Amino acid sequence: MTAVAVLAALAGSPGLAQAQQPPRVGPLSATNDNGLPPGWRIDGKGGARELVWRAPKAVPMGDARVEFRTGNRLLGVPKPAKDGRTFRLALEEARPNGLQDLQVTAAGRRLDAAEQAPRSDARGARVPAQAPANGVDPGKPGSYRTVSGEYDLDPIRLPGYAAPVEMRAQVVAPKGATGNRPLALFLHGRHATCYKPGSTTEDDVTGDWPCAAGYKPIPSDKGYLRDQQLLASQGYVTVSISANGINAQDADAEDAGAQARSSLVRQHLARWADWSAHRSSAPAVVRQAPKADLSRVLLVGHSRGGEGVNRAAMDSLYPPPAAEDGYRGPVRWKVRGTVLIGPTIFGQNPVADVPSVTLLPGCDGDVSDLQGEDFVDGTRGISRGSALHSAVYVVGANHNYFNSEWTPGEAEAPASDDFWNDPDQPDPVCSPGAPTRLTAAQQHKAGSTYIAAAARLFVAGDDRVRPLLDGSGTRAPSADPARVLTHAVGGRRTGGFLPDAGARVTGARLCSAIDPDPAKACLDPEATGSSPHFAWWETEKETGRGAVHLKWSAPGTAARVTPPKPLSLHGSQKLALRVFVPPNTTGTKFDVSVTDSGNRRVKLGSVRVDGLPGSTSTASYWARELRVPLSAATRAGVDLRHVKSLELTPRSRSGQAWLMDAWGWAPGTPAVKAAALPRVDVGRTIVKEGDSGTRTYRIPVKISGHGSGQVRVYVLEPESGRAESRLVTVRPGSNAIDVPVEVKGDTAYGFDVRYDIAVKAVHHAVIGKHRGGVTAENDDPAPVVTLAPVADKVTEGETLTWRVSLDAPTTVDMWQPVRVLPVTEGTELSTKDVDAQWLHDWTGDVPDPERPLSRANLWVWLNIPPGSTSVDFVVPTVQDQLAEPTESMRVALTDYDAEPLPDKPVLTGTVLDRA
Repeated sequence: MTAVAVLAALAGSPGLAQAQQPPRVGPLSATNDNGLPPGWRIDGKGGARELVWRAPKAVPMGDARVEFRTGNRLLGVPKPAKDGRTFRLALEEARPNGLQDLQVTAAGRRLDAAEQAPRSDARGARVPAQAPANGVDPGKPGSYRTVSGEYDLDPIRLPGYAAPVEMRAQVVAPKGATGNRPLALFLHGRHATCYKPGSTTEDDVTGDWPCAAGYKPIPSDKGYLRDQQLLASQGYVTVSISANGINAQDADAEDAGAQARSSLVRQHLARWADWSAHRSSAPAVVRQAPKADLSRVLLVGHSRGGEGVNRAAMDSLYPPPAAEDGYRGPVRWKVRGTVLIGPTIFGQNPVADVPSVTLLPGCDGDVSDLQGEDFVDGTRGISRGSALHSAVYVVGANHNYFNSEWTPGEAEAPASDDFWNDPDQPDPVCSPGAPTRLTAAQQHKAGSTYIAAAARLFVAGDDRVRPLLDGSGTRAPSADPARVLTHAVGGRRTGGFLPDAGARVTGARLCSAIDPDPAKACLDPEATGSSPHFAWWETEKETGRGAVHLKWSAPGTAARVTPPKPLSLHGSQKLALRVFVPPNTTGTKFDVSVTDSGNRRVKLGSVRVDGLPGSTSTASYWARELRVPLSAATRAGVDLRHVKSLELTPRSRSGQAWLMDAWGWAPGTPAVKAAALPRVDVGRTIVKEGDSGTRTYRIPVKISGHGSGQVRVYVLEPESGRAESRLVTVRPGSNAIDVPVEVKGDTAYGFDVRYDIAVKAVHHAVIGKHRGGVTAENDDPAPVVTLAPVADKVTEGETLTWRVSLDAPTTVDMWQPVRVLPVTEGTELSTKDVDAQWLHDWTGDVPDPERPLSRANLWVWLNIPPGSTSVDFVVPTVQDQLAEPTESMRVALTDYDAEPLPDKPVLTGTVLDRA
């Protein structure tokens, strides 16, 4: 079978220098650019070898997915050890041959390198101007008193999870409310699960489940009580469910726990449906609450909980494969909307026909790339477009403080600010005390207000709160002093100038959200900070996802966007554009014009846009919604049913900007009816390679649901990690996504190989499990490695040689470490008895001061290339004029922690004096 290459160097063992051996015999300088950074090593033995990174200190258990990358290419998602510092990735996932620029990232943030100091242009960060107040403020408490309590049911089993998952929840409900009341369900994100009572440090929190003796569960489900109390005072029954059992086990889940969280949500909803039908069977706190109306459900998810409730909304409309689902009963509820707080969306698979509000914390130190923006951007063109999808950017908010149990000073367990703060180099935007940074109380108040706004719009149908969410530029005074900015797609928007739908662009460039080529990428790799619109997915290059990038050095040159066919803006009042400019810039101005099919052109008006407060550590390249009336077009006789192009003409002296899209806009919130769509789920098949012949397997893909749609399939090449994409039309029950995989059997040792695909919706489709494939497992034993002398007794000036041998050739590079040990008797060779250049190449060290060779930290890695069975370890000695006794050195094969292998001999080489 095709083999993956093993990493070519090791690092991170205390007290030992590391050197890298190329795929040829001979030393390589320890300063070679291909060397791994400190903290890395290869571990394990036989067929279970792993790439290991150990952090200088514990990495807090969070929602962002820790990833190993080489440059722009994803190697894989490592599994964390219980110490919180060690992360391991099976070498089957470390595919590329010449690994360089090895990185550990989480939501685009480097974990293995110090954060860059804030650049000088970030010093201009300022608080955005306060928007006018909206006519209705959903953050004001309602008239109801509340009743609260919890229930704790028998735990449930979920597919793929060894330990049962708890069914515990906090209930807050209106007291004395009559009739059936809508239900709001909260799901927390991925956080530590257990803590030691009385401890004040995060060293005493764990990710175990169940908790060990002396530890208690962290009550993350209690973190939204203030949000629940506000909603309950307004007449909603609320429940916040616990998911510690999933948090403790989702590191082993290929989808990071999305399906399990969906199953847990729907298990709770099923119980509430039962209790609404049979009140006597309900827990006491539920019987004290009004009867829940399951036809009016709002799902609220924080971080991975956001991705979980998105999947629950999807699974409620488009059932998932039964084998992977932890709930198989009927759907007796209707999800009217979702609120997603600093969410993950690893699959980039939002549900287009369920309205959503996504809160994006401007100082998020966990899901720092603000990938949740895809809950808005990723819905464009997928379905009917009537569901409103709103992004709510909260300037100065971090990730944790939306949950009081993750907030220092409020939480039962130790907690911390997730934004990484260096007191010596404070961030001008997000360090505590910065003018733009919110306190925990201010942030939580803003969060409660906008959750209530979503409930009032999606569940209660009160269109008066829509301007708080849809980019209309009003504020809820209850959220003051927070600066909250919004934009949206869907709702009553029509038309759609989209830069990723075959549009032609002149006077600017059509750029790619994700591309390794800086000339094609939308954002310069050296830009200050990042953009939520361009968050990474699974591939180093994506097709059909982009923006229009304008850059000018003088005003007056129009950028024109021409869609494949004319668009209709008929019935719209305004043209709504989503545009962003670099952070901390002000006063960028454009004229906005349109031209119809009869070549009648009209200037609609002018707009001004300011950048968000931003630094190197923030994702502040985020689009503001700008609107211009269409009345000028009506007066000029422009045919708004056939608009063929849009123009933006810069009026500022110089600058740059990015246009995400533009739509016809009208007030109001239309009724939403979910379309019947096909659903795609990618599975995984694990096979043995076998000893001979070639077998063909197919990547398992299930297409269910109704109708037909289009998806883009990315086929990931195992060796390079690069992807080829294809547009595929899918229908339920078809084999439209047919990816054959050939596995060649052999009797030579190799590594497991994963042949994967990743799938993304394009039109009229939904994606459940977005990635899977065929894993071909190596079924041959690892070769036996031996060390034997070739020339172990020489005269000074000659070369000592030992041979590392395999008892059989392999299909992969085999790296074997050899260590020089202290001698046990006689005189040891010194650093001046060997060639100085050789010593420097292997250790980066110099002969002076003279010392025994074993103290030069000589731990070398020898490579036996595929098909070969041996490599020589050579030590060139030097002749001197001194009369010396016989000298010696000892060498041994070691494990990946530099410890001599206990079942292998230690060999001695002797050097005789020539004098």
